[in-house]
Amino acid sequence: MNKHFFDEMWRWYLTGRAEPDFLDKFESMSRRERAFKHLFPGRPRCFECDVPLSGLGAWLLRWMGSRVSTFSPRLCGGCETAARKAESGAEVELSMIFADVRGSTPLAESTPHAVFKDTIKRFYKATTDVLVEHNAMVNRLMGDQVSALFVERFAGKLHARAAFHAARQLLLATGHGDPHGAWVPVGVGVHTGSAFVGVVGSASGVNEIAVLGSAANLCARLSSQAAAGEVLISEEAVRSGGLDVTGLEQRTLQLKGIDQPVSVRVWKAAQAQPEAAPIPA
Repeated sequence: MNKHFFDEMWRWYLTGRAEPDFLDKFESMSRRERAFKHLFPGRPRCFECDVPLSGLGAWLLRWMGSRVSTFSPRLCGGCETAARKAESGAEVELSMIFADVRGSTPLAESTPHAVFKDTIKRFYKATTDVLVEHNAMVNRLMGDQVSALFVERFAGKLHARAAFHAARQLLLATGHGDPHGAWVPVGVGVHTGSAFVGVVGSASGVNEIAVLGSAANLCARLSSQAAAGEVLISEEAVRSGGLDVTGLEQRTLQLKGIDQPVSVRVWKAAQAQPEAAPIPA
């Protein structure tokens, strides 16, 4: 397989669109495998190969090494492995969330190590549960930060709206808006733009699925500027998702590494109303 094939495979994974020649070849390659895996009962099933991800069939296939992807709960581990085989990817429009624990350094210094570790583990689990529920691709759990991608294939064309709903629910899941206070202070950034999503590697053969580009950098900067209990939403995300931002504070930020001022809307968990259901894919 050449690099172009893997690039198109990534475009298909992320958007559900690809060149006709790729689709014909991909269908030809996977037809027999899909037919075999469809014999095993269970739902949900992998978007690509139809292997069951839960239920009796998933339990039976686990003995053959089948598992849910670490990249997206909509894919199986086998399809993730196939995607990692070449350093390929695609530039697509997507929405992103970056969520940071505010004041993690003084929190770590003032808290027993075991307690701090348990708090961060709880933060990872609570945020990951919310992101999976909203059809995100969990990109990274690192240090005091979680990042996630919302692409058309899984979150739908209104991926910015799905990201905004997830960001709000993420703050509520970490206790923001609770009259007793949050159990961990978190700020969130949401942005929509074009970025490269794919595999990057090293000479040693270690590779990682990453999101690269100025849009990802901007989203990371937004999260760093969000106070505990705040979601900063870029105007690009507002427009893309057709978000109703009536009554939300507007701020203009000068972000490190970004030449032009960035206009954002601010959603605060303290003003939260009952949360809407996740956006269907």
